[in-house]
Amino acid sequence: MNDSFIQRPRALAATRQALKRSPVVALLGPRQCGKTTLAHQLAGADRHFFDLESTLDRQALSVAGERTLDPLRGLVVLDEVQTMPQLLPVLRVLADRRGTPARFLLLGSASPDLIQGASESLAGRVAFVQLGCFDVTETGAESAAMLWERGGFPRSFLAGNDAESYAWRQDFIETFLSRDAVRFGITLPSEGLRRFWTMLAHLHGGPLNAAELGRALSLDQKTASRYVDILCAAFLLRRLPPWFENTGKRVVKAPKIYLRDSGLLHALLGLRTPVEVRSHPRFGASWEGFALEHAVSLLNAERDAYFWGTHGGAELDLLINRGGAKFGFEFKYTDTPRTTKSMRVAMADLKLKRLFVVHPGTRRFDLDDDIVALPLGDLFKESANL
Repeated sequence: MNDSFIQRPRALAATRQALKRSPVVALLGPRQCGKTTLAHQLAGADRHFFDLESTLDRQALSVAGERTLDPLRGLVVLDEVQTMPQLLPVLRVLADRRGTPARFLLLGSASPDLIQGASESLAGRVAFVQLGCFDVTETGAESAAMLWERGGFPRSFLAGNDAESYAWRQDFIETFLSRDAVRFGITLPSEGLRRFWTMLAHLHGGPLNAAELGRALSLDQKTASRYVDILCAAFLLRRLPPWFENTGKRVVKAPKIYLRDSGLLHALLGLRTPVEVRSHPRFGASWEGFALEHAVSLLNAERDAYFWGTHGGAELDLLINRGGAKFGFEFKYTDTPRTTKSMRVAMADLKLKRLFVVHPGTRRFDLDDDIVALPLGDLFKESANL
């Protein structure tokens, strides 16, 4: 199977809209999440494709980048652009041509901060679109359990069986360890990096302590923090910052860490089957991270997502600040969620407009005043009300 069987209309629409308003669009997301497939769906014959990991394409653009690209018209796609940051000044010149004879779609598996000079070289000329792995609106709510177990990378989700899915994820991890990590600036040997990544998997959903991570691998805190930064920039980790507000209570100030794809989390923990996933002590944290990633993506909350916690034990999995109003989210792996003291404390202290308890069931219902049980599959529908 391949990812062409899964339609991604929201991602296509967002990329087309960005190409209309900007001469250069950077479509960014983790490796193997479907960026190339999406690019092939964007245009017909009037399209030119360069793979910057291809020796021939790379040589042509290294020797004469501007001369190669200048005559082209229509859509020009440059795949894995983070491997050739020296092309960005060339694209600035081409983007400024009168009449915009061509538009450039840059595909990258690193954030703008890791694509050296993207913001500076192309300031005012580039739009950024982020593409993640499959979500439940694309695969269908009936496939939510398998999406959680296998993760949303197309080849993992669409594998013929659980064993093939697990094998693909292990291959993905090995490729990152042996090749991509060095390109991103991680000098730790592959076995050491695997231990580092596995430790992060065991910390999934918990506070990040870079000093403790570093000590376990004989790294200083600064180096451990930099490696976390790189994994975040490669769209493999999410570092969720704490929300600070003067409520008269001591709040947790350390960020939380999540692996962004639940399938990779399960592979790093050695969980091969759905039964093993549900039997693991961290399965609740796994589903929390899976649902949280959906909420941040489907509610378009990359820039305003936080968690909140106090030293007294009250906490909120996700806080989204939208238009001056605060919305809270709790993620519970149960078909019959209930209110808790922690939820009521969060409602009162943070003055939440509404608190959603996201669950894997199919029914939406009120739990209390402004506290609503919300099925995971209804998150995108709720985005219009935030």
